[in-house]
Amino acid sequence: MERAVFQKLNQWKNSPRRKPLILRGARQVGKTWVMKEFGRRCFKNMAYVNFDNNSAMKQIFDGDFDIPRLVLALSAQTGVPIRPEETLIVFDELQEVPRALSSLKYFCEEAPQYAVVAAGSQMGVALHNGTNFPVGKVDIMTLYPLSFSEYLLAVENEQLSALLESGDWQTICALKSRYVRRMKEYFYVGGMPEVVQTFITGQDWFSVRAVQKTLLAVYEQDFSKYASPELCARLNLVWNSLPSQLAKENRKFVYGQVKKGSRAKDFALAIQWLSDCGLVHLVHSVSKPGYPLKAYEELDSFKIYMGDIGLLGALGGTDVKTILDDNAFFVEFKGALTEQFVLQELISCAGLNPFYYSSPNSSGEVDFLVQIGEHIVPVEVKASENLQAKSLKAFHQKWQNEFSVRTSLSDFRRDGWLTNIPLYGVHRMAQLLGS
Repeated sequence: MERAVFQKLNQWKNSPRRKPLILRGARQVGKTWVMKEFGRRCFKNMAYVNFDNNSAMKQIFDGDFDIPRLVLALSAQTGVPIRPEETLIVFDELQEVPRALSSLKYFCEEAPQYAVVAAGSQMGVALHNGTNFPVGKVDIMTLYPLSFSEYLLAVENEQLSALLESGDWQTICALKSRYVRRMKEYFYVGGMPEVVQTFITGQDWFSVRAVQKTLLAVYEQDFSKYASPELCARLNLVWNSLPSQLAKENRKFVYGQVKKGSRAKDFALAIQWLSDCGLVHLVHSVSKPGYPLKAYEELDSFKIYMGDIGLLGALGGTDVKTILDDNAFFVEFKGALTEQFVLQELISCAGLNPFYYSSPNSSGEVDFLVQIGEHIVPVEVKASENLQAKSLKAFHQKWQNEFSVRTSLSDFRRDGWLTNIPLYGVHRMAQLLGS
């Protein structure tokens, strides 16, 4: 599968200010494959080390941080001659050996000629357990599940994806039915690489759901592996409440819906744990749509979306007919899947950090607020071709923002202050508003 992250990895490789790279992301999003494929494509050879259950490597890093010694030991362990600029050194499951994480500081300071990339599914959790993070001495990149455009490349062809990136909306609209059909598939399949490959190979919805359920079970096994029994119980409660949380009209996370009578103190650590592992996205409200949005963030009011739309459907038990049937599509689950889709596209493709806004004096709510340059852009998500935008209109009248976006199944159009972007093109929002 072709992943957009390869372009960023190449930029990192050729940067004169390159530091050791940490590739973050949830388990099973393809970090190991990406690192190995990057090594295969862009280096003469690769020294790959997996720290999981690797006592020999743990002993090596229990010593000092003398880089020549470490490089010699890594070469002996992997059987690969390690040469500057020719060899990619890969550390996998880095959280299992905290001193290997600390060594990245010394690779940065004393041996920048070596290209080092590292990953670990539980990296965020490890840091909260007191691991010494090499602040300022590493580059950080995040890998997400396949975006819709990456999914198009995987299951369709290069031309359909390239056309979407071209911005030729007249031609795109002529092929709208193909984009919508693939988007409906994506709502069910999602972007987890193993699931996508299963669908490509067998074109079988039942096999897709079976793999998704296996992944969900793996995540829950990780809860018990890495968390205390008390925290594990709370992780499971929060995790399994997510479909019902998102099925509510306003999607706002309610602690009492996890367990009757519970409060923030009971589940704050569990929510942070899930976020650190990349399994969920927290979208906080803002008190006002001011610049910068982060300055107006309300930490006690948020929505929680999952990391992958396919896994959300699997956890919620969404039936494939509900998604593929034109009459029921986007109606069931109260639009939660649609918002999940838009959120993933804004984060993984557009690189935006979405918030949301709810007026204290009305029932109107803007689904997402994003900051593009110096502009605060409200985004209203519509599941079908609904052209009403009451919340956006009220927001615009109050705040007089320059740009507003409605994303729906309607075609691309500009109408004064309002821009409609098709759901399957929402990842290009920043470019479209600037054009």
